[in-house]
Amino acid sequence: MMKKLLGFSLGICLAAAASLVHADEITVGQANKTFTPDTASAKVGDKVTFKNDDSVAHNVQVTNGDNKDNLGLLKPGESKSVDLTQPGTYDVQCLIHPKMKMTITVQ
Repeated sequence: MMKKLLGFSLGICLAAAASLVHADEITVGQANKTFTPDTASAKVGDKVTFKNDDSVAHNVQVTNGDNKDNLGLLKPGESKSVDLTQPGTYDVQCLIHPKMKMTITVQ
């Protein structure tokens, strides 16, 4: 009986600890037609928020292999986020300003 109770208590503690693990949020600025930072490292489950601090609109497209996530138009002052659900290299580009690029490595 005592072993079952200890096992049950341990299971509850482990479940509680797992629920405390949360994703990190990375903020990427957009100013002077550049992403800042231009490279980032993240973990699966992290969220990246793109904030347009520029005086012009940008379009953010996030590509990981064959998966493309187009966040659409971000007007000055707007923010949009994407969840990083797979490991790999994510290429980010503004489709309005083709030289505006960054890379996110997700492990």
